Amino acid sequence: MPSLDSFTKLLKFPLDDFQEQACRALAKDQGVLVAAPTGAGKTIVGEFAIHLALEKNQKVFYTTPIKALSNQKYAEMVKRYGPEKVGLLTGDTNQNSDAQIVVMTTEVLRNMIYANSNSLITLGYVVMDEVHYLADRFRGAVWEEVILHLPKDVKIVSLSATVSNAEEFGAWLDEVRGDTAIIVSEIRPVPLNQHVLFGSEMIELFDESEGATRVNGELAAKHATKMRQPINNSYRGKRQSYGEQNRAMQNRIERISKPAIVEILEDADLLPAIFFIFSRAGCDAAVKACQSSQVRLTTTEEKQEIRRIVEEKTHNIADEDLATLGYFDWLSGLEKGVAAHHAGMLPAFKEVVEELFLRKLVKVVFATETLALGINMPARTVVLERLDKFNGEGRVQITPGEYTQLTGRAGRRGIDTQGHSVIQWSANMDPNNVAGLASKRTYPLISPFRPTYNMSVNLLEAFGRERAREVLETSFAQFQADRSVVGLARGIREKQESLAGYATAMKCHLGDFQAYAEMRREITDIERLLASGRVRADRGKDIRQSKGRHIQEQRINQLKRDLRSHPCHACNEREAHARWGERWFKLQRELDGIHAQIEGRTNQVARTFDRICDMLIDLKYVEDNDGDFEVLEAGKKLARIYGERDLLIAESLREGVWNKLDAPNLAAVAAALVYEARRDEEWEPRLPKGNFVEVIERTQEIWADLEELAHHHKLGKTPPLDLSLALPIHRWASGARLDTVLDAADLLAGDFIRWAKMIIDLLDQIAQTADGELAATAKNAVDKVKRGIVAYSYYG
Repeated sequence: MPSLDSFTKLLKFPLDDFQEQACRALAKDQGVLVAAPTGAGKTIVGEFAIHLALEKNQKVFYTTPIKALSNQKYAEMVKRYGPEKVGLLTGDTNQNSDAQIVVMTTEVLRNMIYANSNSLITLGYVVMDEVHYLADRFRGAVWEEVILHLPKDVKIVSLSATVSNAEEFGAWLDEVRGDTAIIVSEIRPVPLNQHVLFGSEMIELFDESEGATRVNGELAAKHATKMRQPINNSYRGKRQSYGEQNRAMQNRIERISKPAIVEILEDADLLPAIFFIFSRAGCDAAVKACQSSQVRLTTTEEKQEIRRIVEEKTHNIADEDLATLGYFDWLSGLEKGVAAHHAGMLPAFKEVVEELFLRKLVKVVFATETLALGINMPARTVVLERLDKFNGEGRVQITPGEYTQLTGRAGRRGIDTQGHSVIQWSANMDPNNVAGLASKRTYPLISPFRPTYNMSVNLLEAFGRERAREVLETSFAQFQADRSVVGLARGIREKQESLAGYATAMKCHLGDFQAYAEMRREITDIERLLASGRVRADRGKDIRQSKGRHIQEQRINQLKRDLRSHPCHACNEREAHARWGERWFKLQRELDGIHAQIEGRTNQVARTFDRICDMLIDLKYVEDNDGDFEVLEAGKKLARIYGERDLLIAESLREGVWNKLDAPNLAAVAAALVYEARRDEEWEPRLPKGNFVEVIERTQEIWADLEELAHHHKLGKTPPLDLSLALPIHRWASGARLDTVLDAADLLAGDFIRWAKMIIDLLDQIAQTADGELAATAKNAVDKVKRGIVAYSYYG
């Protein structure tokens, strides 16, 4: 294969087996799905696709799920192929977009497909990096849209983390894209050695002599011994709250401080390390603890180099904002070789941390789990502070898939012969459960795909109704639903045979025992209902008792009279027949449930699309001309609005609700449309003055009307508008200082920038979709929000 030979000559290392397999498939004009562990070198396959495109003088797009990853890939490719050959397209950057190689976020490619962009004409390959993002509840549908709608002659290179249903995903790709090779590698490029930190002692998690999945006997024995020890004497004879009991239990096994762990890792030559701590405040507190301890991980020369890089990367930030952003504490930590990394930080600060860590100047990073996604930042060691995390409602165990993703950062290819993971042990851990978590490789890819209003009008405009339905029927969500239907249907035949057997066994020579058994079953059901009603009434709950209860009691009395007069009531074998009758009813209910599941899953995606189309016809976005659906002018505007509130925005624009707003108030409305607070807190936020209140009230009325109509059409709900960021954004757009805005918003700088960017994105869409004065106001609002550190995060 000449193409592969010329490519391998450019590399400084031989290809691994899975890389060679995937490259050979691409050279044979197949699409490929490559599923391999983090750091295994999947991107080599993407680079070969670029090599092939350049050879054939075709275009190639490299898509990533996050802008930071797009920026990183762009920098790598510019270094390799030169700036004239490489372009970058993200929501806020457009550099050399007509280049032969273009790096972009997946949403940009989706929008290009719907706009029927000329760039697609000479497109030969699309590399979809981190394609397992398809399972993301909020953004996953974009990956499916791209895979379904790309021209059929474009070859897709799908690069995924290790997923347990890669074969199923590959089978779907093969069905919708044509010949696709599935290459799965389970081999980590650097072997992982798994330890636990029991107090201050490092112990192996697995018993090496017994193979990799048997828990180390020494660990199990130490854990059992500690758990048998009596709880601290100071609690004896006192009544304890649940929290006190829990703390006393936890204290049986000492958990040493973060600085002490850093010192143990340094002594064992296990740095650089990433500590995964499932809270931002926890990451910042760990850095502070190291700063106030004796931890010193850098030389004088390294400190000077760190300060030089930091000053070079942050010189554009206004001096007045530095203290607000915690710059001086942050720099002090960096100079000691430690840093935090989480979404609340200024993006520029996170990028500096990433660069210093890769240059081995920062030796310890305390990070939330978001670091495990995508960014190339491997370490020698990964430390897990705990194995459960808060999911917004309560503490939940991390999954084997999440464990694999987090520990995937351990071990740097070409530097470390082994990677290391360290679990800080605590009393609520069970050795066998932890060993099971660490040895499983389950991370299934489940599609959350469902049509949206915007997607539906785009599909109707591009393909017409029938073709759009056919496309949706081929989605991965429907493919998975159909496969589950096959599994459900398999069990039906067996249950039906059992049902026939039960029906025979309950036959009675005196009459229809099935009718008799139905009466008995109904009496039991009503009695249970009445009993549960009594319990609720005893607890003082409000139940609409008297009338409903009286009707039910009358029904029971009638059934009992009918029962006594039924011929089968006199049968000597009545109770034996009744036992068969009970089994028959139980199995019949199971069968009815399975039939309902099958009914619900068959054509589920297309049915949702049909309901959306009906609702859009009611609202006059679409017109039905004898089954041929035409997208009207309002629908064409809806097609240009992306996001969870697409229809609400389109309706508000159509009604002209926002036409009289000034720029800061329009920015505040955009904030109410995109913002979702991290926690449910009941409080009445202060709102901007002027006509904002009147306008937002009308917007909320439109939202309520749409919710009612969606309910009528059996479509999903959207959450109410959250007004808590409206006033801070209004102040920011009116020129207020950063410290006062962050204080009013109760947000960290990184969070504020993230929401500001989403607000700017929505204002951009309004500017491109609205008419006349409102479009000009939206452009003005973009300029007013995109200032200071927000502008810095775009342009550096």
